[in-house]
Amino acid sequence: MTSKEIPLRILFVTPASAPMPFVRREAQALRAAGHAVEIFGFDNASYLPWRVAAQVFRLRAAVRRFRPDVVHAQFGKFNALAAALAAGRVPLVVTFRGTDINRNSRYSTLRSALGVAASQIAALAARAVVCVSHEIQSKIWKRRDCTVIPTGVDVRTFVPGDRATARRRLGFGAHERIVLFNAGRNPAVKDPQLAAAAVAEARRHARDLRFVVLEGDVAPDDIPLYMNAADVLLVTSRTEGSPTVVQEAMACNLPVVSVDVGDVRERLTGVSHCAVVSRDPAALGAALAQVLRARRRSDGRAHAEALSLEAIAARLAQIYRSVARDAAASGARNVPIGALPPD
Repeated sequence: MTSKEIPLRILFVTPASAPMPFVRREAQALRAAGHAVEIFGFDNASYLPWRVAAQVFRLRAAVRRFRPDVVHAQFGKFNALAAALAAGRVPLVVTFRGTDINRNSRYSTLRSALGVAASQIAALAARAVVCVSHEIQSKIWKRRDCTVIPTGVDVRTFVPGDRATARRRLGFGAHERIVLFNAGRNPAVKDPQLAAAAVAEARRHARDLRFVVLEGDVAPDDIPLYMNAADVLLVTSRTEGSPTVVQEAMACNLPVVSVDVGDVRERLTGVSHCAVVSRDPAALGAALAQVLRARRRSDGRAHAEALSLEAIAARLAQIYRSVARDAAASGARNVPIGALPPD
């Protein structure tokens, strides 16, 4: 932000009361740039109309109190639709991250379809739409007006470290060959069965292989330690947008073997000791074995610098200023899909 630019007031709207770690980091980067950011947690536990309505009124109260220049829904579905309904004349930006525009196997067909429909309606209501990958952009009805901005990575937290030290702290053997897999909080989407099959194939070629699965209860601050201890990150997700774990691995110079999902191929283009292969256990296992035999780090950090939180925050700030100027010039309401109660 230049000395002539006035700091912005930005209201993030995120699913649940505890925002996702990368959203918190994005907010911190914007604050570090001088902007005021407040985070509203949307309770997405139920799609019952009266519960969604209650969330809309809570959010509307937050808009009145905080008086933001921009409301930024950091996820689609009813999270974004509620933001559209509550924003009033405040310009809305929506970021789509993958599971909010793809069908989700965690939920019933009806609930998944309702969520995707809510995402598309919110996109139509927004003044700007951000997609974390070109694949996600291709699924948005309003795709011509989308800006593709990958998920940012905290390059100050995710840094290359000493492998031996990391392994001692985690209790891993010095000579083990460690394959890291992030199951997260939604393991069905990550396809752990394919990952296990790929590791079984790799074991035919690599001795002393250890398969380390990160569950959703691993503290975010511990992830860099695991990445510096590991030899390779394995990604087998069925769907993704711009998987944060890949950018984080790049920042730690951890090689990545992945299926072609989300923006992974684009992110790993030109990165050494990485591979993007088909959803086939034999192909994945062979790629893992090749990386494990080499026992070398990647040069991912040189590529990840362009994805730093500071760089992403600067791009978002440009979008915020643009939509705020347009809204002020037009005086138009942000939401064309229904009248709101008067203030």
